[in-house]
Amino acid sequence: MSENRKIAEEVIVAVGGKENIQSVAHCATRLRIMVNDKEKINQEQVENINKVKGAFFNSGQYQIIFGTGTVNKIYEEVSTMGLDTKSASEQKKEAVKSGTKFQRAIRTFGDVFVPIIPVLVATGLFMGLRGLVMQEQVLALFGMKPEDVSQNFLLFTQILTDTAFIFLPALVAWSTFRVFGGTPIIGLVLGLMLVSPSLPNAWGVAGGDVEPLKFFDWIPVVGYQGSVLPAFIAGIIGAKLERSIRKRVPEALDLIVTPFLTLLVMIALSLLVVGPIFHIVEQNILSAATAVLSWPFGISGLLIGGLNQLIVITGVHHIFNMLEIQLLAQYHNNPYNAIVTCAVAAQGGAALAVGLKTKSTKLKALALPSSLSAFLGITEPAIFGINLRYGKPFIMALIGGAAGGFLASILGLKGTGMAVTVIPGILLYLNGQILQYILVNLVAIGVAFVLTWMFGFSDKEKKEMEQ
Repeated sequence: MSENRKIAEEVIVAVGGKENIQSVAHCATRLRIMVNDKEKINQEQVENINKVKGAFFNSGQYQIIFGTGTVNKIYEEVSTMGLDTKSASEQKKEAVKSGTKFQRAIRTFGDVFVPIIPVLVATGLFMGLRGLVMQEQVLALFGMKPEDVSQNFLLFTQILTDTAFIFLPALVAWSTFRVFGGTPIIGLVLGLMLVSPSLPNAWGVAGGDVEPLKFFDWIPVVGYQGSVLPAFIAGIIGAKLERSIRKRVPEALDLIVTPFLTLLVMIALSLLVVGPIFHIVEQNILSAATAVLSWPFGISGLLIGGLNQLIVITGVHHIFNMLEIQLLAQYHNNPYNAIVTCAVAAQGGAALAVGLKTKSTKLKALALPSSLSAFLGITEPAIFGINLRYGKPFIMALIGGAAGGFLASILGLKGTGMAVTVIPGILLYLNGQILQYILVNLVAIGVAFVLTWMFGFSDKEKKEMEQ
């Protein structure tokens, strides 16, 4: 029997046997199992299986971390054992039905914004690269000054850095229609209508250079370039309206009538009701978040850096995606990322301390790759495989995150994008902030490492916990 076959069989036994398994799927790093009764899962037995780097129950799925490549081989073995195998997306649709209403709402929120993030990451990297290229010291290497840079080149960089935010409502409305059961292309067109050139430009109105249109002499109507919430709410209402219309329209007329009525009703509703109301709500949320991030003496960095990974454990951290998108759209910078990267780096620092201090070969083999994963921005293997498992390292990592976040807040660090942290996150700080960025990450890693080494872990405590 091959080793992977043996591991697959041990996994099935540890999660309560075949009769407790509804379906099995996998993503890039994890085996995802839908179970009938999570109480039948033997967590300790799962964690002691060879090649397992951690396991946790989240979003209606029991997720076992194996790592890239390994998970594919384990899944291949599991799929030959008579179990119901599904794609990750199919299983995710089943998982959405489980959990509390709040958990389902947060998952839905994440489903809307997560697909948009890659283009915003790319935009942030473009901003960082432009910031690097436009620094006087860099231009001097080519014998140039800022005023020597071609206007055509600046226009080219603006296309790269501005397009995603100008058409952000189109991206949000498209994704919201997709998640809420509408036709995505109708959502896309509705979002594009919200940023139509025929409407007064939102940034021009905000700058006082352009006057908003006044419908009925009192309703202000503007374009919604860079807005998130109006498009999100319009997308929810629009998708539900489209489905309602489709149920009532004869099939022969559906192709013509449903899109026509949906767009007609929704653009009127969006421009006259949803837009004006939720634009004010959005601005208030943004003002409150900006005020918190601007608290003096590094208080915001201390709190956010210390608590961020606690929020990640709950799975509700996707709710902050909208905040980061708003910050980038409004200010073209993101102080939240600078703080969060410290929380992520600290988890890696704690896992690294465990890996270097332990004499257990298996724990070393688990902890060291988990710390590297955290330094690349993915903390789940470090959190669930090491730090939470032994308790104290996780607490020390929270302290490290708070220390790094505090310094990031004091230094006023602001990323040019979102969703990438620690080593890949360097690309968001090429505009003259790279040394400060490296410093805050080293502080977070160093504090978490030292505290874990001195007070957070020992092989003696490990043995006592495992008895």
